[in-house]
Amino acid sequence: MTQLTPPALPLADIHLHAEPSFWPLAWGWWAVIIISLVLISCLGYRLHHRKHHLAAKKEALTMLKAYQFEDGVTAINTLLKQAALSYFPRAVIAPLTGEQWLCFLDQQLSPKYRGFVDQQQLWQQGLFSSKPLTEQQFKDCQQQALLWLQHALPVKANNHSNTSMMITKESSNV
Repeated sequence: MTQLTPPALPLADIHLHAEPSFWPLAWGWWAVIIISLVLISCLGYRLHHRKHHLAAKKEALTMLKAYQFEDGVTAINTLLKQAALSYFPRAVIAPLTGEQWLCFLDQQLSPKYRGFVDQQQLWQQGLFSSKPLTEQQFKDCQQQALLWLQHALPVKANNHSNTSMMITKESSNV
């Protein structure tokens, strides 16, 4: 028997289309990329600004921890004044001395951390008296200053305007 061969049909070869490319991106992907870049930029800016804003506090804490009994309370008071000048207007901080200064320091703290006015005699003795403080009294002043630096700085925005008005009122009564 003879085998029949099918007649040859004039068919073209099958050509598959090329895989779709991911490029150019669809508009939705462009939106995701742009939003992501904006968010990353904003986050970077905020982190840089925060680091810069906290630099004075960090430096003051480092210096305070390095102070020894021989440095005296005057060094601690000067450090507190410098730290306050980094976060408050000079017009508010510069004229404050004595009891007004200690009241200002206490006003920046929450009630559970306050103690400058309570230890006013100790601070005044350390700053102005010829009789030196004991080492324990110095450590008490250093601890109170540490609490102030940790909890009062940086200044909250709403607290800042309140403080300047309060200090101005108190200063005008002197």
